[in-house]
Amino acid sequence: MKPTSDTRKPYGGSSRALIIALDVGTTFSGVSYALLEPGEVPKIHGVTRFPGQEHVAGNSKIPSIMYYDKHGRVMAAGAEADNASIISQAEDEEWIKTELFKLRLRPKSMKLKMNGMRLSPLPRHKTPVDVFGDFLAYLFSCTKSFIIDTHANGQTLWHHVESSIEFVLSHPNGWEGAQQTKMRRAAVYGGLIPDTDEGRARIRFVTEGEASLHACVQSGLAADNPSRHGFLVADAGGGTLDISSYAVRGTNPLVIEEVAPPDCENAVTRIFAGSVFVSRRAREFLEEKLRGSKYGTPDSIDHITKRFDETTKRLFRDKKDMQFIPFGSPLDKDPSAGIRGGQLKLDGAEVAQFFEPSIQAAITSIKAQVDASQGMIKSVWLVGGFAASSWLFTQLQERLTPLKITVSRPDSQTSKAVADGALGFYCDHHVSARMSKFMYGVEYLREYDPSDPEHMSRRDRLCELPSGPRLLPDAFDCILARCVKVKESTVFSRKYCTELTNLSTLSVFEVEIWCYRGGDTIPQWILRHAEDYSTLCVVRADLSLLSGSAEPKHGKNGKTYWTIVFSVEIHFGLTEFKARIKWNDNVRDFRVLFFYVC
Repeated sequence: MKPTSDTRKPYGGSSRALIIALDVGTTFSGVSYALLEPGEVPKIHGVTRFPGQEHVAGNSKIPSIMYYDKHGRVMAAGAEADNASIISQAEDEEWIKTELFKLRLRPKSMKLKMNGMRLSPLPRHKTPVDVFGDFLAYLFSCTKSFIIDTHANGQTLWHHVESSIEFVLSHPNGWEGAQQTKMRRAAVYGGLIPDTDEGRARIRFVTEGEASLHACVQSGLAADNPSRHGFLVADAGGGTLDISSYAVRGTNPLVIEEVAPPDCENAVTRIFAGSVFVSRRAREFLEEKLRGSKYGTPDSIDHITKRFDETTKRLFRDKKDMQFIPFGSPLDKDPSAGIRGGQLKLDGAEVAQFFEPSIQAAITSIKAQVDASQGMIKSVWLVGGFAASSWLFTQLQERLTPLKITVSRPDSQTSKAVADGALGFYCDHHVSARMSKFMYGVEYLREYDPSDPEHMSRRDRLCELPSGPRLLPDAFDCILARCVKVKESTVFSRKYCTELTNLSTLSVFEVEIWCYRGGDTIPQWILRHAEDYSTLCVVRADLSLLSGSAEPKHGKNGKTYWTIVFSVEIHFGLTEFKARIKWNDNVRDFRVLFFYVC
């Protein structure tokens, strides 16, 4: 099997197009793009020059940080915000530093266990969507400058494609429709797209796990994978670890299916185990080790921790060797604290402990996915910025060997896998089937059974339809169960009916799609205030056209009513969840596409 770049089909469009993939990570972000020329095979490029990084050739990642002034204006972002002069100016002018802002968009059901780390406050009058939009605007501006500066006739090229640019936004595996809606709103706020149906349609989404899969395929990792075995893609980033499981089902063309629901270190309680927490544990250790030393001040600890992050953490590979953090000049010394010649000496076993919780979290998540795939998984592909750590890589290899699982990583930059892979997803679309992460359904009215104790406990909520039956609300009807393999063309549908005493309500007909995260057993009732239940989206339709064909009926006590029959359809096989209402007016079917309510 050849890498994707050798088998990718030529672009079939009739005019030049630009696709931009924006990977806003918890701690670092990157951008890739592809210029699509009619009849030519798309080629993926990375934005490798950002403001503040001109001295570092080929660096494709920038920190996900921004500074705002007291009026809520962006004063610095990315690599510029990490510059010493900017940091000094920010302190003098009391700018607000904003980082880890991506986590504020997470689902409410996704709890944060951040190992003592806290989210920074938002600037005045700014929402999480606004801040995310500001950063998208910054990345977009940098991308525009890079393309204009590096391509022949760049200004003309940009002018030609600017109004039709399509964007691929990546997000963690556990994010859902509400988070995608917020990201789309952020793209509007940041000026990437206009606030119109056509503009919003220019945004596509892909999970970080699936984007990472396409990056691995592009690097050729799929070439040696037997089709009968599954493989796992572990995206180890700065803040999180996202895990997805797949199997190759066909090689010409390449067809891949998801074989277990994606895991983001437990889809409901997300334990953050990325590389930033290695540095966090190192800092806590240094605070204790240097207590009483002149190097134990907060500023000194900040500087030494930063140097650990830039050097020691990246180079660490053997806990038997002594480790050093170079942070000062040859004149810096404190023998009692292990500091000589501007270097702090650490025992290798101490440094290994900084990594240990993150490694254990990775192993636990990988084993859970292996079990969920019923032993199909035989290999792990490690990507993401943290994947560059030799210690993480070798530890995963050693600890997974007893399970007869091999660990590999792309030979290209692992840190830009998501951005590159998002474009691979757009161009190649290898995944043909995905696994449902949770259970999806709607509320319906269940007929009252006075002999059922559960029904008796709910009898104060009894309602009566015009036709006579007594019913209980909040019953859950499952349309799509958890752990079901869904192809992109598969539609899950259920038919329902309702009785109306006033046809004017047809103009604002609504159906809530509910999500249940509590396991594989279908619940009988919707517990509206429980953490396991949430409204995924609301489907709205104008059914007023049915008022002309609906036939009146006479119910109990002579009350006139109308019966409306409709179906609820769920389209799950795409990376963006869709639901719709389908009905019939005896002439033709009408369909109303979904939209999400945050």
